[in-house]
Amino acid sequence: MTLAASVAIPTYKRSAYLIEALESVIAQETRVEYEVLILDNACDPTLQAGVERIAADSPVPVRYIRVPEIGLHSGRHAAVKESSGDILIYVDDDIEAFPTWLGAIWESFQDQEVVLVGGKCLPKFEAELPGWVSGMWQPNAAGERILGYLSLIDLGDEARPVNPYHVFGCDFAIRRSVLIEAGGFHPDALPQELIRFRGDGESHVSRIIQAKGYKAMYNPQAAVYHRVPKDRMTIEYFCRRAYNQGISDSYTAIRRTHGLDMWPSRAGNTEAPPSRYADLYQRICRKPVAEIPGAAWRWIRRTVARPHQEPLTVTSGVANHPYAGLRQEIAAAYQAGYQYHQDEARKDPELMEWVLRPHYWDASLPHNND
Repeated sequence: MTLAASVAIPTYKRSAYLIEALESVIAQETRVEYEVLILDNACDPTLQAGVERIAADSPVPVRYIRVPEIGLHSGRHAAVKESSGDILIYVDDDIEAFPTWLGAIWESFQDQEVVLVGGKCLPKFEAELPGWVSGMWQPNAAGERILGYLSLIDLGDEARPVNPYHVFGCDFAIRRSVLIEAGGFHPDALPQELIRFRGDGESHVSRIIQAKGYKAMYNPQAAVYHRVPKDRMTIEYFCRRAYNQGISDSYTAIRRTHGLDMWPSRAGNTEAPPSRYADLYQRICRKPVAEIPGAAWRWIRRTVARPHQEPLTVTSGVANHPYAGLRQEIAAAYQAGYQYHQDEARKDPELMEWVLRPHYWDASLPHNND
């Protein structure tokens, strides 16, 4: 049976969060016919049993699908193969959908020019909010709040067209035909020990949509809460996120250098546009990363640059940095991740081959990844 929409929830070892996300998705106030797919990278039999218990009483079809190939992109692509909806709606396993969420997405897609829809991703803080995190989650001059480190966004209470990069992956609804046209997603959300195989995830799809001039829509009623646990409100987490984004941007730059993917026309500019993170890091530091004090680099190299070999720890000196100092640490982590990936790709032909794949529909990570 062909349904109007398919909701895909990739998951990996977060059973408790996943069950709550699923319950919010099947409790939608809408007449839209839809299904829900749980794509499990961990292939957890306990989770499977829990999902199947919920499915037995669910008002909408719910299916559990094992996805043994690691990576968020693997779960996302399995959803394309297993689903029947013309509209594919991807959410993270740690969201809680508003009751209006699905109906608002469907309403936006009634405009046939719209190919991508997102909404508010609001925080559900699970611990006391540090002042420096609160400072980052303040409105800008346009009254918008965007905190990419935590995948949070609030562009106000009016529905409007938006830059496709402002549709975040934790609440990402797209026409099936456009996702296939874009070539699917790039690698994302890999374990830290495999982080050199990370790509640019849904940013690739957003870039294609922007380059083709397709319409993306922000609908404030298509809203979700996004969980922010205590361990994400730390300097370590922000630096790890920045480091990983540096890897993603290195991946993007290498592909563009080799003529892959489609890029928006930018007259007189032959450089790849920076990610929203890279641009933010430069603005907040107000000086080149190369000018950051050597102490920051030593800390980054010790705690972030070899994440699969050493645990992340924070010295008392870093913990007591003023707000501006934290920004510099985050910017340095980004630069360290970018340089790490550039170096790895130059010396490892297997990694370079992975980076330059035309697509990742059926891709398996190289076995020699230690």
